[in-house]
Amino acid sequence: MLEAANVIEDKRPEGAWPEQGVVEFKNYSTRYREGLDLALKDLSFRVAPRQKIGIVGRTGAGKSSMTLALFRIIEAASGQILIDGEDISKYGLFDVRSKLSIIPQDPMLFAGSVRKNLDPFNNYSDQDIWRALEQAHLAEYIRSKDERLEFMVSQSGENFSAGQRQLICLARALLKHAKVLVLDEATAAIDNATDEIIQQTIRTEFKDCTVLTIAHRLNTVIDSDMILVIDGGRLAEYDTPQNLLANKNSIFTKLINETQNNSA
Repeated sequence: MLEAANVIEDKRPEGAWPEQGVVEFKNYSTRYREGLDLALKDLSFRVAPRQKIGIVGRTGAGKSSMTLALFRIIEAASGQILIDGEDISKYGLFDVRSKLSIIPQDPMLFAGSVRKNLDPFNNYSDQDIWRALEQAHLAEYIRSKDERLEFMVSQSGENFSAGQRQLICLARALLKHAKVLVLDEATAAIDNATDEIIQQTIRTEFKDCTVLTIAHRLNTVIDSDMILVIDGGRLAEYDTPQNLLANKNSIFTKLINETQNNSA
């Protein structure tokens, strides 16, 4: 399938879009390529502005497919994804992806300076970059390098620890401060201390943003406004954590119990 254009000149979003951060899936289905089974099936749900949503489910349930759909790595087989009421399929890929932020499980770093990794298009001042590094608890480490912002990141960030690579991605998201932030199992492969830094920073610095957290560690989403449970590519549950935990037969309760039993 041909990838959509980066920019569609007569269909550009307003500069301030999205202002609210409303995310809506409407009867949305997708597959990885023609002829394969649907990975997501008839999903319908709405995320209100500034809500923090935890997305959970067993391995292979379709959680990460939601991220790929939102960033249009895979396209709709049917249905729509709306952001602030606008169907994202009508815009070019650059115009959609540049308006969203993601902190993925595997940090995306490239060979180049710290500055280039944080601000590849030179949109921000040094002051902005240092502020983002402070908020991500990385400024002290970067200041310890003689080259500071010009310190070279090796390919895939191999001269940084796994936790530091994630904090660079966090700093990048802080700098961009998009209205919609996706955490795709962002803390699955890092230590608990870095996990706590990321969670705390998200709570304080992104409180005016809509945050979708795909969770590996269920404790990272237990204080979300809403929990969305995916099962077999379908929406199985969508409610507050309190309501889901009050129902001992909910999938969410069972997942929590399994986690506790495995760690016991």
